[in-house]
Amino acid sequence: PRRVLGKTGAKLSVVGFPGLCLIHYEQEECTAGLHKAFERGVNYFDVAPAYGKGVAETRMGIGLQGLDRSRYFLACKTKMRDQDGARKELEESLKLLKTDYFDLYQLHHLVKPEDVKRALGPGGAMETILKAKEEGKIKHIGFSAHTTKGALEAMRGFRFDTVMFPINFV
Repeated sequence: PRRVLGKTGAKLSVVGFPGLCLIHYEQEECTAGLHKAFERGVNYFDVAPAYGKGVAETRMGIGLQGLDRSRYFLACKTKMRDQDGARKELEESLKLLKTDYFDLYQLHHLVKPEDVKRALGPGGAMETILKAKEEGKIKHIGFSAHTTKGALEAMRGFRFDTVMFPINFV
């Protein structure tokens, strides 16, 4: 099944492919898993530089080769809160993932309100993200928050297309 993701208008599989898992396997298994998921209808692929310090991005970038880029939605994130750090990480992610653009780029792991204010304020990561959107390197902007305080501060500061708020029921 597919559902529309946030304000993106994109119809995505309700099950996404978690790039974090790629750090546990060799490239051959990663490529096979990515292709198998795609063939079974998964069209949402999520990854971040923080997943294995670029290992997940590298494996996903190689593994997605040969798949029709217009048929999957690629999401990536940055933990950088400053403009320069975010630009460096964005460009490295594009390179490792062998793509010209991200369907969704997110501020990753928002926890403290002061971190959100830094990312959204002058000289913050959002300046890079908005510029990259103008350049066609990002289609949609979102965030992932790991505290209620972080999420609420982010929603006060910017109109995001998507919000990811992991919930642990344990």
